[in-house]
Amino acid sequence: MPLDQSVIATDTGGGTMLITRSLLRRFAAATGQDDPVYIDVDAARAAGHPDLPVPPTFFFSVDLESADPAVYLADLGVDLRTVLHGEQEFIYHRMAHAGEELSTTSRIVDVSSKKGGLLEFLRRETAVRGQDGAIVCVMRTVLVVRNPPAAGACKEAG
Repeated sequence: MPLDQSVIATDTGGGTMLITRSLLRRFAAATGQDDPVYIDVDAARAAGHPDLPVPPTFFFSVDLESADPAVYLADLGVDLRTVLHGEQEFIYHRMAHAGEELSTTSRIVDVSSKKGGLLEFLRRETAVRGQDGAIVCVMRTVLVVRNPPAAGACKEAG
């Protein structure tokens, strides 16, 4: 089902996550982060942080904490097998640390297509907020939806 401009401003849900030291340490290990600031509380405090800081790209994990983070795509009629992650941008407003509860709200901000609709681009913006409601980070994501040509649209060369 082709996406159109009517989906712009659609709320796509969000998640909530209590940021724990163990989550941050596991993320640091998984991403190869060996800076002690991200794994050792004493090193973090020596660097001026109240606790372990949240690494820059960790915020994406918060948005995945909803019961079904891709349900909005199904609701739009998008087949998940055709979706590619195209782009990710982070705009940071302040540091976040272990012990904070962060939550996200997301919405579709743009839809466009190329190659006669064979490729569609779905742009989302996600606000990550602290417990006080203030924005910690804004994530901008571009998903690419591949739409195969209709049956019979391609002819075999003979």
